[in-house]
Amino acid sequence: MRIGITCYPSYGGSGVVATEIGKELAERGHEIHFITYAIPIKLDATSDRIHFHEVEMMNYPLFEHPPYALALATKMADVAIHQDLDLLHVHYAIPHSVSAFLAKEMLKPKRLPVITTLHGTDITLVGNDRSYLPITRLSMEKSDGVTAVSEFLRELTRREFEMDSPITVIPNFVNCEVFQRSQDEILRGKYALPGEKILVHISNFRPVKRVNHVVEIFDRVQRQVPARLLMVGDGPERSNAEWLAHNKGLEDRVVFLGKQDSIAELLGVADLLLLPSDTESFGLVALEAMACQVPVIASRVGGLPEVVRDGRDGYLVTPGDVTTMASRAVEILMDPDRHRTMGRNARDFAMEKFCSTKIIPLYEEYYRQVIGAVGEGLEIDAATSKLRVESEEWLVGGRE
Repeated sequence: MRIGITCYPSYGGSGVVATEIGKELAERGHEIHFITYAIPIKLDATSDRIHFHEVEMMNYPLFEHPPYALALATKMADVAIHQDLDLLHVHYAIPHSVSAFLAKEMLKPKRLPVITTLHGTDITLVGNDRSYLPITRLSMEKSDGVTAVSEFLRELTRREFEMDSPITVIPNFVNCEVFQRSQDEILRGKYALPGEKILVHISNFRPVKRVNHVVEIFDRVQRQVPARLLMVGDGPERSNAEWLAHNKGLEDRVVFLGKQDSIAELLGVADLLLLPSDTESFGLVALEAMACQVPVIASRVGGLPEVVRDGRDGYLVTPGDVTTMASRAVEILMDPDRHRTMGRNARDFAMEKFCSTKIIPLYEEYYRQVIGAVGEGLEIDAATSKLRVESEEWLVGGRE
């Protein structure tokens, strides 16, 4: 298949997932065309099956802001024609699915099947600003298929948009060959002394991630367990977290690494992941940690209970309960047998349910069904009502 992919080319979860989907599909023999304003951060475009098409925006004095959504729609249509795309897969509803709808209209009578994948903040944005609801709902209804990365997100979308049309859950995934336990003592020794534990937090440092709580949790943990904390990522709350670490006298134990490309290497030597978010639509970093046999301490919110099994892969705690999160972390770190068992459980569950080798075929099958339905000239609602893939089986047993 010749597949166009549009995403935000940044460190955000939606861009990372979209890029990994493209890379995995290219490995399976498909021709992938990324259509966006910059090369995605995680994209290694050395494969002759991966192509990048830059969206260039017009700078004109009349426009206070460059009309990206219109430029993107034009580029989508152009690539679809000249590369003879079989399908366009857009990640993040705003504005990508809107642009895709415009591209479809421009291409008529040629049919360009469009799939929209929802990642979370594109939906919660509507919850915060209802003015986006009509255009976002329209763009999803005009998509030939809509997927969500978790059951939680599917139900949230249905509720927020009052949508009856089908939304298929295809979960996020991890490359289980890349994310696994490491015995790199040199890397571990770079951050911790012998006998010290390594705790890690990875995020975009936005308020919803509660990075100050990460520091608070670690402060309580390190009083009982010799440990270091790696803070990976960047964002608006970083300076507050740095100030808090300094105020608590933890400068020599908390390391702010900024954005990193070698996430798998860092998780491979870590002992515990802290994720005290207000909400997570899925919790990709939790899954990546689990694949590396790293137990997770996280909030019991959003899609996290579909990924982390409380008491088996780590612990889920009420958001904001810093004391309980810290005590759970100490329990794991001070009990080598429990730590080892949870790590193995986590790895086994990641391999059973979330490896890319299991999830990418679900996308391939979904693509074929959408292309087939559109090719038959079915109405959108009738076509999408047929789209049921094996991802539904993933939901059974995923939450305990």
